[in-house]
Amino acid sequence: MSGKSKTLYQATMNIHKTAQDPRWLAVINCDGSADGEFVYAVKTTGIYCAPSCPSRQPNPENVMFFDNAEAAEQAGFRPCKRCRQGVISLAQFHAQRVEKACRLLEESAEVVTLNQLAEAVGISAYHFHRLFKAQTGVTPKDYQQAQRARRVREKLADSVTVTEAIHAAGYPSDGRFYETSGATLGMTPQGFRSGGRDVRVWFAIADSALGAILVAESQRGICAILLGDDPQALIIELQNSFPQAELLGGDPDFEQRIASIVGFVEAPHIGLDLPLDIRGTAFQQRVWQALRAIPAGTTASYAEIARQIGLPKSVRAVAGACAANVLAVAIPCHRVVKTDGNISGYRWGVERKRSLLAREEKN
Repeated sequence: MSGKSKTLYQATMNIHKTAQDPRWLAVINCDGSADGEFVYAVKTTGIYCAPSCPSRQPNPENVMFFDNAEAAEQAGFRPCKRCRQGVISLAQFHAQRVEKACRLLEESAEVVTLNQLAEAVGISAYHFHRLFKAQTGVTPKDYQQAQRARRVREKLADSVTVTEAIHAAGYPSDGRFYETSGATLGMTPQGFRSGGRDVRVWFAIADSALGAILVAESQRGICAILLGDDPQALIIELQNSFPQAELLGGDPDFEQRIASIVGFVEAPHIGLDLPLDIRGTAFQQRVWQALRAIPAGTTASYAEIARQIGLPKSVRAVAGACAANVLAVAIPCHRVVKTDGNISGYRWGVERKRSLLAREEKN
């Protein structure tokens, strides 16, 4: 057998050997579930990869399999930069990059641009923006704004001046902060700093088919609708939200509004049209807006809501937004169920959720 024929024969045997190895199928399919079970190396490049590596499929005659990355390196191969050294899956790597970006945004008091953030985690700006939004439910800019809002709330609770708190939180100017302070804090910075002092919140408690119901209203609109068995516990919850606010009993007009809400609980088909003081992150507001679009008598799954807001992978974040809702019935988180139609958790108890849905179904 000539040298050329021998080389061709060996190549054919290598192709056959690789094709018969069950690990080759995992490489062809970029199977992430096989990550950690083995790595494969390419003799022509000198690089080893994880099964899920998105790089171009190698020629099977040049492929070698190893039990782990250490064995591949001992054989003289170097780790692939694209699939992160063949040690973790691409999905795990992306999750780590997003987590690193979140920590950077949480810790930085300075404005971090998208390009700076992407460079810090080693991913292109365009791809990173899509990846971050898919995993967190918000854009890097929205996340950064939320962290600023958190920091300014923390700083205002200290003894520093309002101006110092604004700059320490990372706002480039007082004017930029005051443009959105109402939505961020729900009141003026001075009012927030004093724990709600000089802020008036009217409230009243009534009985309903669902037990005690507390309705509170700020100068911007209804800011809380709380359900429970113990009226005193509902008052304490309201006081904790506005520790130094002036809590006032409702006047006749307000009593009429709480009657409307109680009536809505009893007969959902009548609808509810009241000004609401809705406070939450950008993502929560998007979820709550979608919830308000669900017609009475119908339900939607958490996955459907996630798809509706354009973030199909944010099912758990949608559930978190539902749990954070403090405006019972006005923002109908009770209309969101599991994919199989079963009733899942509810801030005010599963039985109340079941009762609300039953009443809506009858009407």
